[in-house]
Amino acid sequence: MAATWAVAAVASAHPGRGGIRVVPDHHQAVRAFLDPLPVGDLYGVGPVQAATLEQYGLATVGRLARQPLQTIQRILGGREGRLLHERARGIDPRPVTPSELPQSISVQRILDRDTPDPYLVRTEILDAVVDLADQLRERRQVARGIALGVSFAGGSSVSRSRTLSEPSAFTDDLRDAAMAVFERLGLERARVRGVSVRVEHLVDAAGAPQQLSLDAGRENSRRLDPVVDRVNARFGPGAVTRGALAHRRRSA
Repeated sequence: MAATWAVAAVASAHPGRGGIRVVPDHHQAVRAFLDPLPVGDLYGVGPVQAATLEQYGLATVGRLARQPLQTIQRILGGREGRLLHERARGIDPRPVTPSELPQSISVQRILDRDTPDPYLVRTEILDAVVDLADQLRERRQVARGIALGVSFAGGSSVSRSRTLSEPSAFTDDLRDAAMAVFERLGLERARVRGVSVRVEHLVDAAGAPQQLSLDAGRENSRRLDPVVDRVNARFGPGAVTRGALAHRRRSA
């Protein structure tokens, strides 16, 4: 637990320092990381406790760690003294609980001006779907459902959703589902201001069943998505994208 705690110490005390440092799980590396830190960086040390420790010459984590436990308990009290003395020595028995992945992800696209052109609206939906599919594959999740929202000139809006035939993170599956929802809306010549697409009921991709398909085009598309992901990871988002979106390369 020592290495885990050392990473958590900086992340908790200084969330704005620009990153988390991973410390190897052996004594020398943990001590080299912890000892120079100000004692106030320890998780659980408030301003009053830090000032008290500094008055006793214990201004760094290393100095606190080298003192006998009884000395720290006389300064801070029995329970608090023991906890902080252990943390200064890189000991923290609390289990590490990873944050849960979201159950849904949504993106929104606002048009530069209201439009009755269904082609422009479909392009915005496609752009949102590509973004969502990228996020799902990066998180190793798949969606069981998709929802489409459309906002109109004047402030009104409408939304509809549907369940996918099988959980998926493939761009074409999500695109087809979103476009089917859009067609069902039957908007005719409504002036559209923006769209939002949400993938929902997300689950771990590793545990989701996948059906074998006899559709060669669909299977080829499935094989293409990971290749596109690798190219975009190397050369930047949007390096390879759908033809309709080629004019809007995303920044990394």
